[in-house]
Amino acid sequence: MTSSSTTSPTSPAVPDFSGEVAAYYAEYRRGYPPAVLDALVRTFALDAHPGVGDVALDLGCGTGQLALPLAARVRTVIGMDPEPEMLRQARSAAGRAGVRNALWLLGTDADVPGLAGLLPGDRPLGVTVIGNALHWMRPDELFGGLSPLTRPGGGVAVIANGAPVWAQDTDWSQALRAALEEHFGRPITASCGTDTAERERYAASLTAAGFADVRETVITYEDALTPDQLLGTLYSAIPAPSLPGPADRPAFAARLRAALPAPPTAAGYPEHVRVSLLTGRR
Repeated sequence: MTSSSTTSPTSPAVPDFSGEVAAYYAEYRRGYPPAVLDALVRTFALDAHPGVGDVALDLGCGTGQLALPLAARVRTVIGMDPEPEMLRQARSAAGRAGVRNALWLLGTDADVPGLAGLLPGDRPLGVTVIGNALHWMRPDELFGGLSPLTRPGGGVAVIANGAPVWAQDTDWSQALRAALEEHFGRPITASCGTDTAERERYAASLTAAGFADVRETVITYEDALTPDQLLGTLYSAIPAPSLPGPADRPAFAARLRAALPAPPTAAGYPEHVRVSLLTGRR
């Protein structure tokens, strides 16, 4: 897996999201509201007709939070991820949901040009979606490689599915970040591709690669995280080598819980979730 200068809070040069991290990802990562899927269909005129409909690529698909609902809006969805355990979780989730038009490929952004030899047609892709994963990739090279694979009117959607739990403008998020900085001994500044400067850089890369009508669509909603959901979401973002081991995790969780204020509501810690779709069309 390639990476840029922006990393997760404890990322090594090559992140490892295997084992328990993939399990936390499958259980705790937030999904995408229907309005996101509606916006993708509207922006790229996606077609789900059998035999002639669109192929969608979910690059850095994780455990399928975006690929699985997208499967209902296209003929075929391809989920690609460099971590076998992520793909195993995604395949299992697809089976439970009865999704039969999803393919799962092991690969990184560097493998995208190779899809040209696997998929039918000169420009086989209706859309490529990248959800909270582009900060691990090389956008300039990636978008340049996607351009010749994308049909006219199709394109790319870079989706930021809300700010990380340590980077939100709330008292509980600030307390969590302070506790993490104390534990890891360094500032925690990563935004995982959600801050304005990164979004502007991605937009410029899309334009330079020949994608037109580059624009941002924002969808917001209110949610809440229970203490267990907050910790599970955090664990899903910590690469496996940096995640405290099973024997140390109860003490780690206890320190984090002690640092957090009491949940202000019965539902837990409130979140104002801002989902950003940065899109460009061919």
